[in-house]
Amino acid sequence: MWAILIVTLPTQPNAVRLRIWRALKALGCAALRDGAYLLPDAHASILESLAAEVREHGGTASVMTLAPRDEAQRVEVLAQFDRTDAYAQWRETATALQLELEGLAETEARRRLRGVADALQALRGIDYYPGPAAEQAESELLALRRTLDARFSKGEPQPRPNDGIERLDRARFQGKRWATRARPWADRLACAWLVRRFIDPAAEFVWLDGARAPVRTPRGAIGFDYDGARFTHIGTRVTFEVMAASFGLESDPRLQRVAGAVHYLDVGGIPVPEAAGLEAVLGGLREVHAKDDKLIAAAAAVFDALYAAPGASS
Repeated sequence: MWAILIVTLPTQPNAVRLRIWRALKALGCAALRDGAYLLPDAHASILESLAAEVREHGGTASVMTLAPRDEAQRVEVLAQFDRTDAYAQWRETATALQLELEGLAETEARRRLRGVADALQALRGIDYYPGPAAEQAESELLALRRTLDARFSKGEPQPRPNDGIERLDRARFQGKRWATRARPWADRLACAWLVRRFIDPAAEFVWLDGARAPVRTPRGAIGFDYDGARFTHIGTRVTFEVMAASFGLESDPRLQRVAGAVHYLDVGGIPVPEAAGLEAVLGGLREVHAKDDKLIAAAAAVFDALYAAPGASS
């Protein structure tokens, strides 16, 4: 159910017209057409206040209740409240701060962080139907806070994050067998690249039958990206993000850009420009390479290029 404001704004004064228009925009109202604005029914009183102001200055305004006729219509209206693009714009600001941290004084960095946090809070305030993008943004803000604290609070004890991710020593994960489901897609391909590039250069991969449940980890192997594996999804993070955080790699801006594309391809959330191209190339490589060892080798070159691409470094 939604509250709908049907309004004809007064022709004068212009200040009232502008104030009403700005208020509707700030509230994040969905616009069905000119003069018809929606909010969830719980916020009807806000629209009533605006309607009273319009009528007071000679305009016409009514607030009514709108109910969808069927599921298709409900989905159509909900789409009007989608904030995915707004979260993508917010991420650009957060990423810019991440990339510029090394050149900022602490006072300026913390001021910028407050601005990023305030912007996210304002966005969440008008995100009436939050989904994966909202959860992902909160996780990225937390990671940005940790990066800033690590940058300017060296030597200070850092509280262990309450995200269930254990910090691990890469030296204890050398020359291992790593197991995951066969015919890997974005998250598993990226994990395989991360392992060989940053964690265990001599890693050997074992491909498991994902059609058989539960998937069993071979003895002595390290499993990733399936239920019961050593590394898998935690909270809003996909396996690639969990693995990067486990080995203290999550603060690398280049890896964050890779992680953004992998996250979006695996579970949705905040779209990133690189995702569409990465999806097309990885899809083509799966068609070309029937053997998974050859597939991850070919995909590694793609991830190497994405990691090295201009704009990813600080």
